[in-house]
Amino acid sequence: MNENTALTPFRIDIPQADVDDLRNRLAHARWPIPVPGRDDRSDFSRGIPLVYLRELAEYWRDGFDWRAQEAKLNEYEQLTTVVDGQTFHLVHARSANSDAIPLILNHGWPSSFVDYQRLIPLLSDDFHVIIPSLPGFGFSTPLSGTGWELARTTAAYAEIMARLGYERFAAHGTDIGAGTTGRLAAIYPERVIGMHVGADRRLLGLVGGKFPYPDGLSEAETAQLEAVRTEYVGERGYLEMQDHRPDTIGAALTDSPVGQLAWIAEKFKTRTGGGYRTPDETVDRDQLLTNISLYWFTCSGASSAQFYYESEHSGLDLVMAADVPSGWAVFDTHPLLRRAMDPWKAIGHWSEFTEGGHFPAMEEPELLADDIRTFFHGIS
Repeated sequence: MNENTALTPFRIDIPQADVDDLRNRLAHARWPIPVPGRDDRSDFSRGIPLVYLRELAEYWRDGFDWRAQEAKLNEYEQLTTVVDGQTFHLVHARSANSDAIPLILNHGWPSSFVDYQRLIPLLSDDFHVIIPSLPGFGFSTPLSGTGWELARTTAAYAEIMARLGYERFAAHGTDIGAGTTGRLAAIYPERVIGMHVGADRRLLGLVGGKFPYPDGLSEAETAQLEAVRTEYVGERGYLEMQDHRPDTIGAALTDSPVGQLAWIAEKFKTRTGGGYRTPDETVDRDQLLTNISLYWFTCSGASSAQFYYESEHSGLDLVMAADVPSGWAVFDTHPLLRRAMDPWKAIGHWSEFTEGGHFPAMEEPELLADDIRTFFHGIS
């Protein structure tokens, strides 16, 4: 094995100076002047409420123990490897089961390998779990250059699995990870045992854009669909910035931990199934802040936004494999979702859950783990 294909052991060890700098910045944050009457900590109608953001920042500064979380992350084997000039970080949690199936878990934004932290022990009896970090995310930084989009990343993931000795493997993903999962199955059908996708009702926001309208909608159904589309439009602010102006938002995210906190934490309200709950009542607060801390320490708020720009301007279409078994697990489901996404009932395994949302590995890890296990046992 030469240096270009080497798998190098990796351990997280953030310098204490960086930890101290984070706390100092949080202690001296410059806050917006509150608007009178805007004191409801659960009202996210204009974005993350200032009163709630200050509570979360205070805990991040004084109550959150990065070293304890770092130690938990280091319980699993981690590696780095260079593919096409880019350093990739991955978690490699090997199963003690000799018959275990290699399973690549693909994350999206504003996520990281931390999302799957609670899922690993639930899957380790049946799977060797591999979690690569997208280029520009977490410890897959710094970016080696421009051009890292979905297709190039998918090819790198296939190479990483080969370097680990896994010629055949299973794949699961959510968000951007659903794209890499689908493309792995489409481009490498001889290698992918099956593809499993985690989704939520917000996919309906893409109907009429990336996906066509279902046939034969009633007036009431059309109204339901339009309501979800309207909700989705209100969610597109971050997407438009990262798709078109990653350098602009990247400067703010790199310099302000409160800005990075607000940018990510808001999504754990608007994209989860938490209803009236705040983000840290929907997912574990320390896990949420571990993920955000990872973005902060690696400066990947800026570099992860570059992935959006590259993908938006790549001209690539979303692809899914026709000849590889497919399974979907839909959280916070909607009655029209399968009709829009799978009108011909071509997907053999389709599960719907009222619980959860866009981050099922953090919100409902047991449900997700059971569905992954059921799907792959059904096709193996």
